[in-house]
Amino acid sequence: MNASVIIFYILSALILGSGILAVTTQKIFRSAIYLLGSLIGIAGLYFWLEVEYIAAVQIVVYVGGIVVLIIFSIFLTQSSGKEMKQTTNRRSVSSLLAVLIGFALSCLLINEYGFEGKNVTFDNSVERIGTQMLSTGEHGYALPFEVVSMLLLAAMIGAIVIAIRSEQEK
Repeated sequence: MNASVIIFYILSALILGSGILAVTTQKIFRSAIYLLGSLIGIAGLYFWLEVEYIAAVQIVVYVGGIVVLIIFSIFLTQSSGKEMKQTTNRRSVSSLLAVLIGFALSCLLINEYGFEGKNVTFDNSVERIGTQMLSTGEHGYALPFEVVSMLLLAAMIGAIVIAIRSEQEK
């Protein structure tokens, strides 16, 4: 086992561990912090794959935008120390069943297609990635780029709506 494999396993453990903690913790602020850890781990995977531009976009958009807006909305609603509702047994069993089905389907896909290494060079220059992100052609990503903008707008509106208390709550 070489250093590259060890780094991959460490990043995978960070992503999976903080993702599981994000959805299972009872404190809403801790959940947001665990989400932050998972998204930073994903950016670490991009850095590991030597796609620094996409890693930087991951950090700026998701870590710097979405998670910060979520944390601000938690603080603005003054519910950072409160615990979330306890989940019911039915919901826990349904969640476990969904995870097991997803795991089983993933195993079936891996057994069917496997993971074969290819000796294809990857052009990860910032110029090519930027041109593709702004291109409207066949291999362009202008639409997903705009969808990310809409995601940031929706997160901002959601943070504002959560922060504004209704008249009954005052």
